Formats: sequence, C-alpha cells, structure tokens
Amino acid sequence: MGRRLVETADLTLNRRTLLAAAAGGAAMAMGCGPGSAPADSAAAAVNGWTPPNDEERRALVAAARFGPKQAVRGANGIAICTHPLASAAAADMLALGGNACDGVMAASIAQAVVEPHMTTLSGCLSMLYYDAASGEYSYVNGMMAAPRAVPDVKNMELAEFGALMAKTDGALCFVPGFWGGFEAGHDRHGRLPRSTVMAPAIHYARHGFEIHPFLWGEMFVESSVLGREPFSREIYFNGSTLRDIGDLLVQSAHADTLEQLAEEGSDHFYRGEFGLRYAETVQARGGLITAEDMAAYEAFWDEPVHGTYRDYGVVGSPAPDFGGQALVEIMNMVELLDLQQTGPAFESGETTLRMMQIIGRVYADAVGGRFDGSLPEVERAISKEYAAERFAALEGKPASPNDRYAAAGAMPPPPGSNHVTVVDGEGNVATVLHSVMSMPFRTGIYVDGVYACASGVHLGSGPVEPGGRAHARICPNMFTRDGKPVLASGSPSVSLTENIVQNSVNLLDFGLDLETSVHKPRFGGSSMSVPGALMLEADLAGAPADLLREAGATVEVVNPWNWLCGSFEGVVIEEDGAVACGDPRRTAQAVAV
Repeated sequence: MGRRLVETADLTLNRRTLLAAAAGGAAMAMGCGPGSAPADSAAAAVNGWTPPNDEERRALVAAARFGPKQAVRGANGIAICTHPLASAAAADMLALGGNACDGVMAASIAQAVVEPHMTTLSGCLSMLYYDAASGEYSYVNGMMAAPRAVPDVKNMELAEFGALMAKTDGALCFVPGFWGGFEAGHDRHGRLPRSTVMAPAIHYARHGFEIHPFLWGEMFVESSVLGREPFSREIYFNGSTLRDIGDLLVQSAHADTLEQLAEEGSDHFYRGEFGLRYAETVQARGGLITAEDMAAYEAFWDEPVHGTYRDYGVVGSPAPDFGGQALVEIMNMVELLDLQQTGPAFESGETTLRMMQIIGRVYADAVGGRFDGSLPEVERAISKEYAAERFAALEGKPASPNDRYAAAGAMPPPPGSNHVTVVDGEGNVATVLHSVMSMPFRTGIYVDGVYACASGVHLGSGPVEPGGRAHARICPNMFTRDGKPVLASGSPSVSLTENIVQNSVNLLDFGLDLETSVHKPRFGGSSMSVPGALMLEADLAGAPADLLREAGATVEVVNPWNWLCGSFEGVVIEEDGAVACGDPRRTAQAVAV
C-alpha cells in the first residue's frame, strides 16, 4: 500500500516509485553529517506503525522546502501540514484504519518533535471536527490557560505592558493546553490506540530525523539561547558548534515524556510528576504557574460558530479561539463586495484595500471590545444586519488589532504556529491549529524535554481571568454545502485570516483550483519588522500599495511568497476524493492514502 506521496505532476504516479526516485538525491543531501543513522535503522513496526526506512525518511525530509508545490489527490484520504514526515504520519494512520482524528493528532504531535521551532506540548491544540456518520460538527478548545496570578493587563499602563511583553524568562509561561486538547479530541473521536497515534512522534524523538533548512535557520537565529543551557546545547549543538542541515536531531528526554503520556495521559502531564516539575521549573525562572494551576486544567468542548457565505455554510472556531467567529463576520462583509466587478485580490488593488479594511475592522473591534467591554453578543456580531452597518462605515486606513502592542513599543505575537487538515475516506474531516504561540525557543526553559513557551504574549488580544483561556485569533474552519464540508482549512502565521479569506474567495467565488490559488500573490497582516505596517507581496497587481498609502496606511512591501503571509493548509473535498496542495510560503506538503 502506498502512503507517502511527496509531489508529482501525475497525481496517480506510484508512490513507491516516486520515493525511490526522490531518495537518491535526498540521501546525498541529507545523510552525510554527524549523527547520521546507519542504513535502514528504523524498519521494525512500533505499536502497529511501521516507520519509514532511512531512504524514505530522507526523501520526505528533503521535500520540506519552500517554493512551488504541486497538488495531490486522494480517494481514500489526505493530510496536509508543514512537515512531510508529519503529513506522512497522518496518512499512515488512515492506512492503518484510523480516521481523520487519528491522522490529525498523529501529525500534530509529530510536529511537536520535527518542528520544535513552531510548536510544543506547552502551547495549544484546538480542533474543529466533522463526523460524517452523524453530520455533527464539534470543537475542542485546547488553548493555554492563565495562571491564577495572571497579570491584569486591562488596567496596566502601556509601559508596564510593553515591559511584560519583552520578558524572556518564565513570566509569560501559561498552563499548557496542547496535551489537554490532544487527549480530549482523541478520546472522543479517535479510533486507533493512543500508542499507535503517538508512535511516529516517539520514534522521531528517540531515533532522530534530519534537520531541514527552515529548522536550521531558526536554530541559527536563536543559537545564543539554545547554546546557553546544557540541556538544549546537547540537543542542538555538536560540541560547541550548532548542528548542521542534514544532521540527525535526537530528543531522548522528549521521547521518554511522550512514552509516559501514551501510557498515563493527563494523570502524568497535569496531575502527576510532569505537572509538578513543570510548575517548579517555570517558577524558578520567574514564572507564575503553580502545581494547582496545572492540575486544574481541562480541555473543553464547545459548539462551533455557524454562518453563511453566499450559497455556502461557514463553520468555525468559537471564542475564546475567536478566529472562526471573526471569519464569519468577515465573510458577511466580503459578501457585500462586488467581487465579480472588481476581481480577486491578487489582481485588484481595490479588492485588496476593501478586504484589508474589513479584516482590520473585525479584529480591531474584537480585541478592543475585550479591553473596553464593548463586544456585542455573538448572535448580533455574526448577523447580516451588523455586517451591513459595519460595511457602510468602512473608510480610510485598515484598523489594526495590534494597536496596544504598537502603542507600548512591543511587537505583536510572532508566527510560531502549525495547522493540520486531514480528510479520511469515510468523509470525516479534522482541522487543527497547534502552536508554540511565541518566538521559537524564546524562554530557553525545558522540562523533561518539553520546551516551555511564552504563550502569555497573547494577553494583548484581551485580558484573561485567573484560570481562564487565552484569547487567540486561530481559525480552524470549514465551508459547507448541504451541511457537508467542501473546503476545510486553516493557517499559521500573523496573516492566517488574510490567507484563509483570499484563498477561500479564490476557490469559491472565482473557481480557481487549489494549486493555482496558493501560488497567487497575496496581502498579509501586521508587519513583524515595521511597527504598524501592513504587508503586501511585491507581485500583487492593481497598485494596492498606492491605494493603502492614500488611505493613510503604512505599507511594507515584502518578497513574493513571503513566509509571514501564511501557509494555506486547506483541503478541497469532492465527491470522488479530496485535493490538497502545499503552500510555497512554507515547507508544507500534502500526502495522500
């Protein structure tokens, strides 16, 4: 059974043939550095899952690259995320008889190993799920929770807020949500044993995988942090030198923790030895988390937000994961644009300006309303009437949800995130956002191999009550026809909503195929280098930069396929299968069963 499709113009090409062809070059490029494993060191089945051999693994890692991608079709299931090893792990779960939940969880926890610069078990994991048998949509919130001693940012002076956002110790470490979301989601919807779903993650942590260029670049940028602590230096350094591209990255302590979690779950992570050590370690580094905070954490289930866009239904994440509700509000206003007259954003400066005004207004209202208490009730916020009122008032430069950060001289939360979407052969659909929620390796704190991330930087998206969930504009979403998903997607990055809106419109309004859509120029969100600026890729047509500047906005023109403009982890669902395509702005690859 073929299960690891990298990329090909012929979507029906035999997968084993493709891997054999790709592996020859990959082995030369990826297998020569210190720490390389002996040939075929990983062929034995583990908890029902058979790891790729060395040649296959190197071919998959070699496909983790930026640049043009080709679409992949799967009749029996498909997975897409930003690392081919993780996408392959998801497809493997489907091939073993698992469902979309098994696949999405296998990919997510594998990414916590193979993309440690983008995600960690101390971050978040929230899932939107469609169960084909019942026709029901459900949402599990695995967002990180505030400690009981959380700072009161609502009444904090801007200078104090800026100083808090600049901290790199444990002060911004919140209670981890990833494991809670993983466990709750899999317990309700998964089919395979947890040990099988976690087998790829444990294997790559224990036996290693080749460092790909994106990971190495983040390691290089943060080498002063990684190299100052003995634990991280042992992982990421070879003596006093940073490990190189192609070297194996082994995380033995992380593997030990994952194995214990596979056996004991939350009894270990939140209420057992790990929870105690996590609280003690973070506190020793200036943090606020207590063992009681850890023990109190539970993921919770919530009803997704439902709306409509033209002839489609829209289903998305509910607050405090407020990106899905924001998407419904945004699409209500996009519906009022005469897109067939103005054209898609990639060729119309007018459409770009209007979409940026819409997105900016919705998010500025969402964040501002959380600080000043002006948020409307959900039913009003997602109503067509409210959309018409706001649409009529749109003018001038796009508003920004990051004004509080800018006023305090602080940068908004950086783009450390991953998104995974999986569709199985039965029609079940899972789409997950999981994330490090802050700068890669920012705190330098590790507990039993798990990086403790500074997720409290999201306090700028709204104050949080002690023990409450952080607010984040993450956006697992699905567009539906006759109650069934036809497009499921999400994105990481500061531009995740801009990414989702542009691609969804390209597909649903203009009939572009997915491969064409993800390669089109796009606008982004807030700049990470120019405070208060909005990003535009340099090859956008229609002079959008001039229109934005005339409206009073600050513009940062960035390179085509800029990585901060997000990665569309979307799947188009058709009657005879599903289609996905990696975004050229990241290392994403789709893998079909």
